[in-house]
Amino acid sequence: MQKDLTALKQILVDILQTHDEVFKVVEDSDAKYEVSGTVPAMQGKKKVDGIYFASVVPKPKDVRFYFFPLYTHREKLIDTLSDELKKALKGKTCFHIKALSDKGESELKALVAQAVKLYQADGLLA
Repeated sequence: MQKDLTALKQILVDILQTHDEVFKVVEDSDAKYEVSGTVPAMQGKKKVDGIYFASVVPKPKDVRFYFFPLYTHREKLIDTLSDELKKALKGKTCFHIKALSDKGESELKALVAQAVKLYQADGLLA
């Protein structure tokens, strides 16, 4: 069980970087790591160069993982979450991660991979 916040942030960033061929990095700083797509798309009523996908934001007591596919494809993703991840989910798209088991890490990897496939099927990612 990983509880070190710096290590947790790096785990989440590494999960996103696994798919770096379909993302552009919007921000990579100590305060935030954010990725979006590279395909022009509608985000709400606004056309953007690439749809927002996810952010990793370290906080004093946890690491926040903002995961937009849980908003756009909720019905296909929400039932795949384990109790560990459901407990960390605050609101519709934000995980507050204080600790992460090996199983939870594997689950997040699979969740991101599934979301990438869903976005690609919808033409939102290359």
